[in-house]
Order: sequence, then structure tokens, then C-alpha cells
Amino acid sequence: MGVEAGAQAARARALVVLRIRSRALAAALLPAAVAVILLAGAATGHLAGAGWDTARWVVTPTAALVLLAAVVIALVVARARPAISPTVPITEEAAPDLYRMVRDLADRLDVPAPSAIALTPDCDSWLEDRTHRTHRAHGPPPTEEQDDEAGAGRHPHRRHPVAPVLVIGSPFLWWMRVAELRAVLAPVVAGTGPSAHPDIAAARRFVRGLDAAVAVTSVPRRGPVPRGVLAGVGWVARALLRSCRVHAGEMERGVAAAAAERAQAVDYGLRIVAQEQVGLAYAGWDRLLTRVALPAWRMGRWPSRLDAGVVAALTELSRRDRLAEGFASRLGERPACDLLEEPGAVDEAASLLAARLFHGGPAGPGPDWTPVDWSDYPAEVVDRKWRVDAARLHRVLDTMGVRPAPGSAASDTGGPTLSRVLDHLTDRAGEAPLTARAPEPLPDDEDLSGTTPHSATLAARLSAELAREEATATAGPSTPAPSAEAPAASPHAGSPTPLEAALWDDRALPLFPLQPPRTARELLADHLTAMVCCAAMDTADATPGLDWLDGPTLLHNGERTAELTSKVLTLIEDGDPTPLRAWLAELGIRPEKPVRLA
Repeated sequence: MGVEAGAQAARARALVVLRIRSRALAAALLPAAVAVILLAGAATGHLAGAGWDTARWVVTPTAALVLLAAVVIALVVARARPAISPTVPITEEAAPDLYRMVRDLADRLDVPAPSAIALTPDCDSWLEDRTHRTHRAHGPPPTEEQDDEAGAGRHPHRRHPVAPVLVIGSPFLWWMRVAELRAVLAPVVAGTGPSAHPDIAAARRFVRGLDAAVAVTSVPRRGPVPRGVLAGVGWVARALLRSCRVHAGEMERGVAAAAAERAQAVDYGLRIVAQEQVGLAYAGWDRLLTRVALPAWRMGRWPSRLDAGVVAALTELSRRDRLAEGFASRLGERPACDLLEEPGAVDEAASLLAARLFHGGPAGPGPDWTPVDWSDYPAEVVDRKWRVDAARLHRVLDTMGVRPAPGSAASDTGGPTLSRVLDHLTDRAGEAPLTARAPEPLPDDEDLSGTTPHSATLAARLSAELAREEATATAGPSTPAPSAEAPAASPHAGSPTPLEAALWDDRALPLFPLQPPRTARELLADHLTAMVCCAAMDTADATPGLDWLDGPTLLHNGERTAELTSKVLTLIEDGDPTPLRAWLAELGIRPEKPVRLA
């Protein structure tokens, strides 16, 4: 599909959407038009008689009610503010080279330049129309003179209506080179051309307004009257959205096809290579968030240089994976983050936003939500995480009345030891549980069906204890309520630059959870691993470390230790400590020695 063919297909679908809007308006006005005709006929004496009088008595109130309902629906749709993606805005003063590159790209594509640039903590890029922030959802689009949001100054290539905002994935800026970023952004920027067409812009505003109205009517309301009114508005808005869905989707596909075809003439060969970097960046970003950032977020710490961490993670991947060989040589070229005046400040703002979106953390730093540098990650996150988990494990064992096995090494010491845990989880056929209390019934949990009775009970108690701690932390005093603002992204603004006003419900955070909640079996495995690592650090001079691809790791003599997970699972599932004890003996770890807990 060529540029003109795609654009024409998009305009045709836009006209269908606008016709649906016109038909809805006509349906709302039809009863009023009939009522006017009936009343005019009565005034002129042409429509006289009992039948016509009855028709006037029925149609006139009906027309008034329909008009009133139409006005209410129109007001809700017009006043509803479509949600915008939470992003970190980048002013032209903060990134003049980046704005210059994007404008040059728009000139080469012969399309309007984006009105502004923003970053998102994800591996994606798109255009976002934010003109609804300055005008009603169904009003005319603002002209260039009315646009007070672009922050990019005047540019002769700008047209009416104002071009959308270019949202760029922040990992792209740190991993990609400048030429690669330009090639990846070419089809995105090319989309400003079709977006400038009045019919497409009007159709998009109509659909966004309906979508925003549905969101407004979905918010729980007090009182039967507001609920009833909004329920009716929501029903109409959903019906209109259903009638527009297929045509709006085809319109967007036509816009994308036209943009992709137009971008063929710009850096096409380089874009094929750059797309490989997009996939690689996505893999590294996902691994960094789930394996490295998530443990820190759970500890109330947020890594302040996530984007820089992507480079380290992908460099490590290129070293390990033969398929990634050659990618590290790219690091000698100019990275796209050099297009920013202060990349560190932007990285910090994007990292804080990532923690908010993917974990539900507060919008700003606080006593229980502090940043951490990568150099301090092993000591402040890994070491603390292991000792906190080990302390929780022994606290649960205390509440269960678990005592060391008679004659074991753990029975001779008063402090918390790894031996106490190993003795409790070891399956001894025919022996009673080593507890001071009566044994508890086994939890009814399918996830624990393949474990020993001791492991199942301990895992269930750990899960309950962690749930209590999280509930207490949520209900107790914490950081101030989020205000949807972030640290400065512009070094010249003189004051912090807020995040784009986030139109989302804080109760719905995190918007994009990285992982489902850990199961009871996974919690027990994590806590047992933490206890083993604490024993290694306190009795065998091991140290906490950071693996860019796997997260927290245990280092012995400066090298990463061998796989531990399978040995821990053998103890949990089979009650057999032999593989784990052999691993401990090989590293010189003494399980009978007390460990330091948090």
C-alpha cells in the first residue's frame, strides 16, 4: 500500500466515523424536529384535530427529554479528559540536539514536526495527541498560535492542527546510537502527516472523547441519581464506541501504512539493523526490571539509573550470548543519550516513573522510598534483602514453636542458624514434627501439593506473615500522597519539571505489574535461599553481588557461586538436604554458626 493509498483509506474510514457522529446527532434532533412541525401546524391551523393534539402531547415532552439527554451526554463527552500516557517531558532547552534531529527528520519526510518530545520507561515509541488538554474533545483543533504546550518554539514546518507529541522509549536513548534512533523514529514521525488531516483529527477526537466518557461513567458514584444518569451516558457512549471500533481501527492501520511507506525513503537499510536493536533492548529492559529493579522496589529502594543499567545488561548479554557478538562494538559510536543536556537527570526521572508504573511506588522520594546507585546496590539491596528475609523466616519458625533437633549442631547455639532451618525441613519418616506445639493442619494449596508437610506449613505461614507486613505498611504512615510529579528533566527550567499530568487512578497502580504475586512455594524458596546466602556471608567470607541479567547473586572468592535453586527445591519438595549440605561443605559454609539478621 502506497503513501496516498494508505492516506486515502484512513480518510475514508475517518469519514465513516464522522458519519456515525452525525447520525447520532440527527437521531437526537429528530424528535425535536417532529415536535416543531406539529407545533407549527397547530399554530397555522393545518394540523388540527384530536389525533394531532394527542401526537403533540406525546411528541413534545419526548423531544424535550431526548434533547435534555443529548445535552447531558454531549456535556459529559465534551468535558471528559482523555487519559494521557504517563511520561517524562523533555523541553527543547533540555535536549536541543534531539529536537534538531527530529525536525530534520520531519523535513526529510515532508511532514509536520512533532510539537514536543516526551520519554516513557518502556521499549516503544508513538505519537500522542494531547490537544484535548487545551480544548474540548469535540471542539476545533487549536492553531499554532493557540498551542501553549509544545515547548519547542516556532518552526516554519508546523501546520494546522498542532502536531502530536512524540513519545520515545527511554531505553532506546541509552542503548541505540544516534543513527539507529533516527532510523527507528522515521516511521513514527512520518505519522504526523496523516494526523494533520482535518477529518482524521476530528475522528480521533470523537473516539477519544467517547472513550474518556466511558471511563468517567465507570467511576463509582454516590447517590442513585448520579449513578443512573451516568449509567445512561455510559450505555450510549459504549454503543457509539462499538459502532466506531472497526472503522477507527482501519483508520489507524491506514495511517500506519501511509507512515511506513513514507519512511521507506529515509535510512531504510539502517532501520532493518536498528530493529534488531529494538528487540535486544526490549529483552534487556524486561530482564533488568524483573530480575534487578523489582527486588530493590520491594525493599523500598528504586535504582536511579535504570536506563544506564540497560547498557550494562545488554553488554553482559553480548559477552555471554554468541548470537549477540558484535553488538558491543557499537558502544564506540555516539549514543543517542548524548542528545540530552543532562542525561543523568532524565534517567532519574524515567527510573522513578518506571517504579511507579511497574511496581506502584510513590511519585517522589521519601523516607521509605529512596534512590540507590548501582555501586551501592549489593550492600543496600542484596545484603539487606537476604537478611530481612532470613529474619522473617526465623520469626515464623519462632511463632510455630520450632526447636532445633536434639543433638544437632543448631541445638548448641542460641542464635539463628541455618541448621535450624535445615533440620526442620528435613523429612524424617516416622518422626513427629520438631515443634513445641501440636502440628497444624496442612494448607489446602495446590501450589504446595508437591512439597513435604513441613515445607507446606512453613510456606503457608511465611505467605501469611508477608501479607500481614504488607497490609501494615499500607495502612500505616508512609510517604506523602503521590502528586504525579517527578524530578527535573530540564537543567534550565530553574525548578523541577513535573511529569505530564497523569490521568490515571492511583488505586489501580501498578498499571503494568511485572510479575504475578509470588506463590507460597516461591516465597519459601526465596527465604531459604536468603538464609543460605546469609550463612555464606557470615561464615565463608562470601559477598553480595549484582548480576545484570539475573539480579542479586552470591560471590565467593570474587566469582559467582554455582546454581543453588535446584538444591533448595530438592529440600523443599523432597525433604532431602543432602545436595544442599554438599554444596555448603564445598564452599566451607558452616550452617551451625549463628548469622546476623536485619
